[in-house]
Amino acid sequence: METLFLKRMKNDLKDDYEAFVESLSRPLLRGLRYDPRKITLEKLKDNAPLGKQSPFCPQSFYVDQALGNHPYHIAGAFYLQEPSASSAVEILDVQPDDIVLDLCAAPGGKTTQIASRLEDGFLVCNEYDPKRAMVLLSNLERMGVRNFALTQGEVGPLCEQLHDCFDKVLVDAPCSGEGMMKKHDAAMQSWSLSHVQACARRQKEILSSAYQALKKDGILVYSTCTYSREENEEVIAAFLKEHPDMIQIDPHGSFGRQGIPTPGMDAKKVVRIYPMDGGEGHFVCKMKKIEGQTRALPTQKLKKTDLKTQEELKKWIHWIPDQIRIQNNQVYVMDHPFLKCSQVRMIRQGVLAGTWIKNRLEPAHALFQAFPKENYVLTQELSLEQMDEVMHGAPIASQVSKGYVAYCIDGLPFGFGKSDGQRINNKIPKGLRLLPGSHVKKENEEHER
Repeated sequence: METLFLKRMKNDLKDDYEAFVESLSRPLLRGLRYDPRKITLEKLKDNAPLGKQSPFCPQSFYVDQALGNHPYHIAGAFYLQEPSASSAVEILDVQPDDIVLDLCAAPGGKTTQIASRLEDGFLVCNEYDPKRAMVLLSNLERMGVRNFALTQGEVGPLCEQLHDCFDKVLVDAPCSGEGMMKKHDAAMQSWSLSHVQACARRQKEILSSAYQALKKDGILVYSTCTYSREENEEVIAAFLKEHPDMIQIDPHGSFGRQGIPTPGMDAKKVVRIYPMDGGEGHFVCKMKKIEGQTRALPTQKLKKTDLKTQEELKKWIHWIPDQIRIQNNQVYVMDHPFLKCSQVRMIRQGVLAGTWIKNRLEPAHALFQAFPKENYVLTQELSLEQMDEVMHGAPIASQVSKGYVAYCIDGLPFGFGKSDGQRINNKIPKGLRLLPGSHVKKENEEHER
């Protein structure tokens, strides 16, 4: 029986409807996006089963197997991301020195994609749900993101406090998720028009907050993983009507198709992606704020860092960041000044480098994921078999000098241990270790056969 959802899709897609229905019976498209700061494409191709490049992002490739236990995934060299999900950040066109806000950031695919484009810039990312915010933090750490602030809570207070500050804002809005129906079997059965309408109301509220945060000439990208025009074109039309100083601009995407004609917005200046286009489903609209003000991010004035902290850090890393902040005996480091934002819950700023315990600084796992191999004082290159042992909590024999040692696989740091000169005792956090029966591998068993 044809559901209301399918009837609506038939009305919107017309001649393409049968192809859409056929696509629902095909396997879910999988993808990965690699970080060129950490690994070259040539090295990745030599060590991971990549398919063809996706049309949505130069760093995105199709894959046909689960790669969560691939050593390069553990080391943060790539992020497993549905192919079309990379389209929004590609259209956002982040520049190296941009100040960027990602308002609905968990679990972190688009957030870490933004971070991979930044050099001297800064990223503020927010997640409303506390549990999802911690997942986001874990992915930020795994991918080695350094210059960021992670907040948790409603977007309104955050955008009010940081008004007119951002060059780029991404709103990957919570939605009814029609593009994810193959991923979640019950989604089509639980679909309802009332849920679509409730999502649209929430999306309009988030966009209005995002508008406040955007500086003059700043770029706002709105995206969803749903098909309904109520959550896409109609949301954009309502937003443009309410904010006449916002204009649509050409997304310059060589993928997907135009939007659905809707009064109050230009359907030619949005991108819709369906499974027939090589992705599970996405909508992207790019807008520019042509009036308004420009303001610098409010930042903290830090006390001069004590020499003891610097000397402790120099035991583990060669390069000491300019910004070192100590709070509740925990040491945080990054290149960008720390954000001053008192009205929101701040989960993390920068890299957690370590914790002062009495008169010694105990390093944190995140520190040994944040830098390239050459930045660490002591390193130990591991084989695939040794990495598997380490990820199950075992020590390894080694005559590396005494001290804290960065574990590396093919030159990629992924954690650390403490050497006594004869062996390296494991410091991988228990929550990140692999379960018994699960192993580090470059290809799954099915592929190996």
